[in-house]
Parts: sequence; structure tokens; C-alpha cells
Amino acid sequence: MSSELDVVVLGEALIDIVTTSAGAAERPGGSPANVTVALGRLGRRAALVARVAPDERGRVLEEWLAASGVSLHSAGAPARTATARAVIDGNGDAAYDFDIDWVLPTPVEVPAARIFHTGSVAATLAPGADEVRAAAQRARSTALVSYDPNIRPALTAGVEDARARVEAIVALSDVVKASAEDAEWLYPGVPAVEVARAWVARGAGLAVITDGGEGSLGVTAHGHVEIPAVATRVVDTVGAGDTFMGALLDGILDLSGDVEDMRAAVRALDDASLPPLLHRAAIAAAITVGREGMDPPTRQDLQRSAAPKESA
Repeated sequence: MSSELDVVVLGEALIDIVTTSAGAAERPGGSPANVTVALGRLGRRAALVARVAPDERGRVLEEWLAASGVSLHSAGAPARTATARAVIDGNGDAAYDFDIDWVLPTPVEVPAARIFHTGSVAATLAPGADEVRAAAQRARSTALVSYDPNIRPALTAGVEDARARVEAIVALSDVVKASAEDAEWLYPGVPAVEVARAWVARGAGLAVITDGGEGSLGVTAHGHVEIPAVATRVVDTVGAGDTFMGALLDGILDLSGDVEDMRAAVRALDDASLPPLLHRAAIAAAITVGREGMDPPTRQDLQRSAAPKESA
């Protein structure tokens, strides 16, 4: 078996301090870290490049990542491990307040992998966001580039700055996945499908917009499909989008072993080949929202849920 990584993710790992009606608890998380865990659970060789302090919370993050087979590579050690205070409402939705230091070495060292993924705070918070964009640019020569804006408005310099940063990385990306909420914040009043089409016109091979219980849509130069959400009992939406992203990348990795062939296959996706890819990612997300915390499915979980049910 090749020692090459399937996916390397550059971005934040942090501790979510989650408050619900039952009280407060600390959970490891961060959107990029969640994506690596989702990939690791699916059996992929994944690594995270992040800033984690040598403190108790940092050790919790390292152990959490390692439990899913994810290797952690240092991008420098902050004074303390980043946190995000998340308040979960009665619908299971989360609102966040962050304490994060995002200063990266220049250049940041990123291990080689078939896919380079980034997004969220890492791609919009200065000063590290500039190096994240540069790392994506460097990665393009050897890896498929994937991006999830996962906007945290409180950590941006405003919508215009965030939009410029997002569009710069979209232009470097083969795969872009965003929530409908992010698309609306970036482009008020513009239909999600038009945002996806604009991103494909800007250079993305595949643009996906997810909208929770309303399902998802995918756009390439050759197709536009809409996929209904998978019915499930919602327990906790934390990590649902990141699980969708991880399962989407897992499916893309199956398209080809060669990076350039995989890139071509992504850009050739059409109305016939897109739905199975998106539906499988939606199943993975549905499994996660049916569980408390960021607890994505294993490959076996996903295979069982995706298998056709026998009629009585």
C-alpha cells in the first residue's frame, strides 16, 4: 500500500465549549479537523496541519484525531489551544464565539497528498489566511484542491473582504462545498444555484451547496442536480456539513488513483454521475445529525445505511 496521504487538510483544530439546556461541555472540533475525522472514520489516510498548543486541550485534540487514524502536523504552537463557545438551540443549531490565534509560518509545510483541503476560519482570518491561499496555490501542481468556506462572520473583516478571499480560493479549487447560509451571506438575494454556477465559471470543477433539511445541489460545467435530504431524527447538527464534505471527498477519491485523472473526472461529472456522489454524502451527514456531537460514520456504518432495504 502506498504511504502517500489521501487527503491533507490545512486549517483550525479547536475545542468547542458547547452550552445546551442541560449545561456546558467541551468537545474537540473545528471544521477542518472535523473533515479529517470524517475521512479517517471512512478509512482514508488523512492528516491535519494545524496550530495546537501543548496544553490539556491540545492533548485532547491530538487523542481525538489519533482515535480516527488522523495524523497531526504542527503549524506552530499558540499560547493556548483555540476554543469556540457554541450555544445549541432547541432545533440543534449552533451559534459560535471564537478565541483563536491564526498566525502561520511562511511557507507553511504541508505533507503531500492526493487531495489538499482547506476552509472555514483558516481561509478568512488574517494573517494566516494569506498563507492558506498560497498553500492552495502551491498544492495545485500535485493535488486536487478542495474548499469549504464555512464562514464565521464574526471572524471576518466584513462581507466584501470575505467574498474576495473566498473567490480567490474558489478560483484555485477543483471542488467547492458551501452551506446555503454561507452563500446567502456572501451573495444576498442570489439563488444558491446561481452562486454555484458563478463559482464554476470562476474556475471550480464542482460546486455544491448544502441546505440542511432542504437537501443539496451540485453544479459542474456539464450538469446541475438537486438531491433531497435524507430523512433522520435531528439530535445535533454540529459537524453535519463537515461529514458531508468528508464523504464527498471519499467518493471523489474513488474516481481515480491518479490526481490528474481524478481532476478530469470531477470536471466531467454530469446529471447522471453527480447524484450518487451527493446522495452518499447526504447519508453520511444524516447519520451524524442523528448522533450527539461530531460522531461521523465509519465505512461500515455508511455501507449499511446506503444498502437497499429489502421489501417485506
